[in-house]
Amino acid sequence: MTAKTRQRLPSPAKPALAQYQQALHRYLMRRLRSSEDAADLAQEVYLRMLRVENSELVRSPLDYLYGIASHVVYQFRLRSQRELVTFDSETVAQVSENPRELVRDEVADRLEAQQQLTWALEQLPPTHRIVLLLRKRDRLSDRQIAERLNLSVHTVKKYLFQAQARMRTLWNPNGADR
Repeated sequence: MTAKTRQRLPSPAKPALAQYQQALHRYLMRRLRSSEDAADLAQEVYLRMLRVENSELVRSPLDYLYGIASHVVYQFRLRSQRELVTFDSETVAQVSENPRELVRDEVADRLEAQQQLTWALEQLPPTHRIVLLLRKRDRLSDRQIAERLNLSVHTVKKYLFQAQARMRTLWNPNGADR
């Protein structure tokens, strides 16, 4: 956060963010164990602090900041869990229609590819993974992703490019070793 941004922040955000920035970072690091995730979620906490309209109701800015941070971490974990719970609907449909015709090796190959894809997705930073899944799985446009995640379109494009490049190096659908 730049000094100019801090100067324009309304109360209680300005003193709370200036005074408790390091404490917030430590709090997020203990829960996330990733400095990139902690930085991303700290920005979300800052944005939510900025939305406080009636700052006189905030008696303890630090407690309020931790409360927001706790909620942001909870939502982040919930989103991450939902994104990783998937199944191969094509395989399920094929097995249910013709269970005897499906060769056991084909199921094993698909499951292995799915496990490898899940592993590769888990290696991405959470924000990159979310952007990639919103594009590929949910078929959202850059603008729709930007609006949903409160990011700029430029940032969405950058994260998508980085995620796709990383996935090309991590995921081998032909089953070769990682």
